Amino acid sequence: MSDYKIDIQDLTVSYGKNVALENVSIQIPRNGIFAIIGPANSGKTTLLKCINRTLEFIPKASVKGTILIDDIDVTRSRQVYDLRRRIGMVFPLPVGLPLSIYNNVAYAPRRAGLRNKKALNEIVERCLRQAALWDEVKDRLDMLGTMLSGGQQQRLTIARALSHDPEILCLDEFSIAIDPVTTMRIEDVLVQLKKKMTIILVTNLVQQARRLGDLTCFLNRGKVVQAGETELMFSDNPGNQLTYDYVQGVFG
Repeated sequence: MSDYKIDIQDLTVSYGKNVALENVSIQIPRNGIFAIIGPANSGKTTLLKCINRTLEFIPKASVKGTILIDDIDVTRSRQVYDLRRRIGMVFPLPVGLPLSIYNNVAYAPRRAGLRNKKALNEIVERCLRQAALWDEVKDRLDMLGTMLSGGQQQRLTIARALSHDPEILCLDEFSIAIDPVTTMRIEDVLVQLKKKMTIILVTNLVQQARRLGDLTCFLNRGKVVQAGETELMFSDNPGNQLTYDYVQGVFG
């Protein structure tokens, strides 16, 4: 088996005539945090949607190239449901199910066939703790998740993404609706989670990438400008002037 959890080769994505990603090739190792940075419309979210194949919900989207997960090309796999069970996805804004807090988190395990109440209780508590939400909601788990504040709903989305023990966790601007203190708490959790899963972190906050990323990829206008060790990418001499200018805030 390859040393890489995800191996993306020559990936090109278009929305009609608009090219969102062009000849992207990156390798994402197992058990770590892979940060993706870049200005708006650089293709960061499109890349995540390719990995879990939600891009195919967009009628005019077309994909060329290969995405290997554990050496299997998922762009051609027919086991799409199983693929998405292996990948947790958290979008920039919360997408809560019209269910109780408890049932939001228990939904995926139940769909997988788990019926044991004690086991479900343990999963719900564990995931809510990991999302830094347990202490705020433990006495009102029967309340509708949509009644929570925006930041709390975002953390509930994170808890739900963790509920089926994903091998890969994709986070797309997860902290956009969360206060800085809670963001730091979740960042601490991510550092622990990376020991047992591959985390892909898309962020416009370059310092967040610097804090968390073991490796960092810089996308600009749909192309990979540079990818490598985070320490190098944020150094005074990353080896690429465009990378230096972006992380220094010259543009963005």
